Amino acid sequence: MPIFDQLADTVLAGTPASHADALAVLRAADDDLLPLVAAAGRLRRAHFGNTVKVNYLVNLKSGLCPEDCGYCSQRLGSGADILTYTWLKTDEAIEQATAGLRGGATRVCMVSSGRGPTDRDVERVAGLVGALKEEHPDVEVCACLGLLKDGQAERLRAAGVDAYNHNLNTAESHHDEIVTTHTYADRVETVERAQGAGLSACSGLIAGLGETDEQLVEALFALRDLGSDSIPVNFLMPFDGTPLEGTWELTPGRCLRILAMARFVCPDKEIRIAGGREMHLRSLQGLALHVANSIFLGDYLTSEGQAAEADLELIRDNGFVVLGAEEAGDEAGSHDPSIRRRGAGTALAPNA
Repeated sequence: MPIFDQLADTVLAGTPASHADALAVLRAADDDLLPLVAAAGRLRRAHFGNTVKVNYLVNLKSGLCPEDCGYCSQRLGSGADILTYTWLKTDEAIEQATAGLRGGATRVCMVSSGRGPTDRDVERVAGLVGALKEEHPDVEVCACLGLLKDGQAERLRAAGVDAYNHNLNTAESHHDEIVTTHTYADRVETVERAQGAGLSACSGLIAGLGETDEQLVEALFALRDLGSDSIPVNFLMPFDGTPLEGTWELTPGRCLRILAMARFVCPDKEIRIAGGREMHLRSLQGLALHVANSIFLGDYLTSEGQAAEADLELIRDNGFVVLGAEEAGDEAGSHDPSIRRRGAGTALAPNA
């Protein structure tokens, strides 16, 4: 039996993957990539069937953050040419969230830039969440506001927030290479504050920050030990104007291996393909859905994603259905062929 099928059997039988197992997944040969995806896909289907959870981001406040995270386009001193604005009004935020829900999302992620919210910010978000749930009672809301202080997680929970996102981002042993304005312990403490208030923990990582294989494994096991219910796996988008501009360490195969490692280490957790998937997975996005069970729809915080309809088509074409939606019908024949008007027989250059 192939090695990764053996590992899948072991994990399905209740024995957790080890650090050595995770490293073996990360270092799988190209010839083993499809068998690796198939084995990880067995775990994905055992826990999530053929469903894909669709999430939608609303960036409530963009840019001008005082933190110095090296990967972030919103960081202190960033020269990235991004949108910057202060808090959206409640009706504007609800309009944005509603668009995502109409597109098939079941969870809306309300995000703001900054080190952490003031109590006034928390009240603002609490009011927004209450208004959103009045209009859409079944929506899940995840807040992502930065480092939390005493009582803030409890206030968000009382307002109807379901989950709190605060990524560990990288291994503790690599953290100080990426940011100096807060500590790794600060991040862990915020996740624990959210959990203590009864919020579901959403915490993940960013791959491609100059970390080693061992540090990727370290970060993922830390997320497992922390009890993160949802694990967003981001792939570095090296914005011009940030310290990591021009950093290109990832290939589509590498990204696929990272997602597979996350599935083996955290088999029953929501593994979300997050920022950078279009840029780095490229034509392997469909294969990645056979490992991960969650994506963001449309755009991200400061970068554009592929068209939302293309995301939904990606899900359908790979034999999956959006969580909470009816079974997808056969979409064959729904697109007209594009008639060739270039190349041979024309005066226009060929498509080559």
